Formats: sequence, structure tokens, C-alpha cells
Amino acid sequence: MTSYNRDFLGYGPQPPQPHWPGQARVAISLVINVEEGSEFSIRRGDEVNDRIFDMLAEPSGHPDIAMESHFDYGPRAGYWRIMRVLERHKVPATLSATGETAAFYPWLFRDAVGRGHEVSAHGWRWEAHGALTPEQESDRIARTFEALGEASGTPPVGWHTRGTASPLTRDLLIRHGGFLYDSDAYDDDLPRTIGADSSRPHVIVPYALDTNDMRFQLPNGFRDGADFARYLCAAYDWLWEEGATSPKMMSIGLHMRIIGRPARIGGLASFLDHVAARGGAWFATREAIARHWLRQHPLQPSPQSFPQPGDIRS
Repeated sequence: MTSYNRDFLGYGPQPPQPHWPGQARVAISLVINVEEGSEFSIRRGDEVNDRIFDMLAEPSGHPDIAMESHFDYGPRAGYWRIMRVLERHKVPATLSATGETAAFYPWLFRDAVGRGHEVSAHGWRWEAHGALTPEQESDRIARTFEALGEASGTPPVGWHTRGTASPLTRDLLIRHGGFLYDSDAYDDDLPRTIGADSSRPHVIVPYALDTNDMRFQLPNGFRDGADFARYLCAAYDWLWEEGATSPKMMSIGLHMRIIGRPARIGGLASFLDHVAARGGAWFATREAIARHWLRQHPLQPSPQSFPQPGDIRS
């Protein structure tokens, strides 16, 4: 028999007013996932190679040098192309990085922080946490925190697990004490604050996988930069309309090895041009969004006029 809690109501029909800076209708979070080198590879002792749809051949049981080279494109070329676009549009981003990458290319984090971007944690390796023991997971959290802090000069305050977090991930992050927020949720368009008491609140800043360049590598996903831009603009325009009375948040996931390709980067630039022309956006790091939310909404009790989430037993 398994007991677990799920909240299907959330904020209900009347979400809280976030009061974004500048009376913005939409808070936009650009997330650059920094994973290159931390993927699974037989050549470094893993049992399997990480698979990507760009590489059709799969050398089962053997090193995949082509796959590794595909990932290497991210820090070698894609990063600089993305930085030039962000600098031209004067918008900040959050680099969600695995702890290992801090040793592989520490220069990238020093450069990003110098440009005004945030560095947050994306696990020690590019892996899910569902199968880890509490001791293993706690160790990975601590190692990631230390490595990224040393490389960037600023300890990370955010966390996002690749794929599946464990049932204990959030509790372990709070227990660690160095994390302000996590993005291990895909269930809302607004953050929320949790915590047993106000002395140690924790912000959940939801992430999104539809407004994410990973769909370039999925069947029936984005075809080109224009397709990516069209989808992002549609999402922004809808949130902009809602934002007249109920402002929301929009997360955009990026990968150096994906959006950093020449035929795709124009999609990001076109979206940023569209938002600049329409107005109403607050571009912010996830840390800035979490801190703003915490000031506006220290803790949110569940609505009392609707049924509360309870135990489901099966």
C-alpha cells in the first residue's frame, strides 16, 4: 500500500498577484542548461552512452566518439553564440549546470557571472535521482554546491534535477541550507513558497519542457529556428493577454549544443525581438524571481474554499 500527496488544485481560479517589477505582465526566465561532458559515456566507465536524436547510429556497448563531439560543440561554439544574442538584447539568464562541468571548463562560469548571469545547480552528473539512496543524493547535492560555488565565485541557490527527482530531493535541499529554490516541478505558471515555518521558506520555481529547445531533437519537434520562435511567441502572447489581470511566469529552456547551432539561434533572437516590440516582460534570473516571490508571498496557505489535497491510497 502506497500513500502519497498530490495537489491537483494549486491556486485555483484566483492565482495570487505577483506584482512583477515594472508592472510586467510576464516574468521571463531563460535557462541555459550546462551539461556537456557530464553525459553518460562508456569511454569514461559508464554502462551506456547517452543518446541524442541527431546521432542515428548507436554503437551499442562501445564508445561513441561522435556523440561526445556533438556535446562538445556546446561550450566550444554554442555558448559564445548565445552570449552574443543575450548581450545584444540586454537580458539575463540562469545557467543550470552540473557540478562536473565546473572542473571541465571553469572559464565558462567566470565569464557568465561577469556578464551578470546566474549559475544554479543541475545535479552532480546529468542524471535522474530516483534510484539514489539518501546518502548518495545528499553527497551529490553537497559536491555540486561546492564545485559550482568555487568555479563561479558565488554559491548556487537554485537546483533542478535532470528528469526524475527523488521523493527526498527537496527535503535534502532544504536540509542542506544553501538553496533558496528548486525547479523540480512542471505543474504551474507561477512560483510558490513552502516551508514548515517562515524562518526557512523554500521557493518552487516551476520549469517547462514545451518551451524548450530540446524539442529540436524529438520526433515531430521544432524544425528550425522560425518554428521555435513561433511557438515561444504564441506562449508569450497568450500569457501577455492573461497578464492584464493575472500576470504569470514563462520558462524557456536552452542548451548550448542545440540552440547554439547557426540555423537555430535566430529563433531565440526573433523571440527576443518580438517581446521587445510588444513590451510587458520582466527578464530575470530564477534567483531574482524566487527572491521577488518570497518578498511578495512569504508563505501561501492552500485556498480554504476548495477541497484540500489528501492521501491517496492504492
